[in-house]
Amino acid sequence: MTARPVEDGRYLVTGGAGFIGANFVHLLMERYPKAKVTVLDKLTYAGNPANLDPVRDRATFRFVQGDIADADLVGPLIAEGFDFVINFAAETHVDRSIGDPSSFVKTDVYGVYTLLEAIRPHPVSLFVQISTDEVYGEVLEGAAAEDAPLMPRNPYAASKAGGDRLAYSYWATYGVPVVVTRCSNNYGPYQYPEKLIPLFVTNAIDSQPMPIYGTGKNQRDWIHVRDHGRAILTLLGSDGVEGEIFNIGAGNEKSVLEIADTLLTLTGRPESLLAKVQDRPGHDRRYAVDCAKLTRKTGWVPQVSFEEGVRETVDWYQAHEEWWRPLKSGEFLEYYKRNYRFLPTGAPSGK
Repeated sequence: MTARPVEDGRYLVTGGAGFIGANFVHLLMERYPKAKVTVLDKLTYAGNPANLDPVRDRATFRFVQGDIADADLVGPLIAEGFDFVINFAAETHVDRSIGDPSSFVKTDVYGVYTLLEAIRPHPVSLFVQISTDEVYGEVLEGAAAEDAPLMPRNPYAASKAGGDRLAYSYWATYGVPVVVTRCSNNYGPYQYPEKLIPLFVTNAIDSQPMPIYGTGKNQRDWIHVRDHGRAILTLLGSDGVEGEIFNIGAGNEKSVLEIADTLLTLTGRPESLLAKVQDRPGHDRRYAVDCAKLTRKTGWVPQVSFEEGVRETVDWYQAHEEWWRPLKSGEFLEYYKRNYRFLPTGAPSGK
């Protein structure tokens, strides 16, 4: 076993008020009650303080509001001393990256640089850069292993590829103990409702249209957010992962139409809610990653079946309208109206 202080270590979780980060913090503090956890989050539109309510009052938890690209903040914070830094902080929505790439470059590349520069003089046991399977670009056949070429096809994916490779370079050049993870599409509670599953679920609850890009045949692998968190915790406690890249996925390959059909069934809504919208530019048709390396190295396997996980997710959104209804107003509503141009063709082709 590793000598890293995982059970009572000092953790800095950046982006910890976002969807994946907050779920990771919940899991971390459940598994290791003695761990001291600091969350650093800018609280952009997708960062929600309410996501951390389950742990906020614990003596071992601290929240700091700030930007990972702010060296004047990040430097002194890192200097306090941490065993682990896990970087979830990112701009993540592909559609928004097409409209405004600049904020993605600033956070997803320059923000990673700022963190790494701060860590260099203050060594940590492990720095985890959370990347994405989208860095591989379209994978029309088979599955991408960690040594596959990076061919990102939108500004979000490209910015994540930049941060991914920058983190690796700090291990190769400076010896910073870095591990990079590339995960497939996450789903679960606390996900901001611009993303596919929470958007479709909350629209279905209100009997509003589910916007389907193009044919709806675009395929993704779907993993429950807690399975993603378990994979990261497993890597934190594993030897010999420094300088390595690990794909994380669950083998639940589903098209947008398949997801929509499942959610209509679970919410008891009619197929007439499916509404075709103009496809986005450069829409990747399929992502798929080979996760054999992670299983071989650590023994990790996903625990949540898609059927179980998506049912629990729908139940969560149905039971927590007080969480998501305030989010689907104001800026979100204006963005939604701008982004989705519904076409007068009824249900999408390919159904």
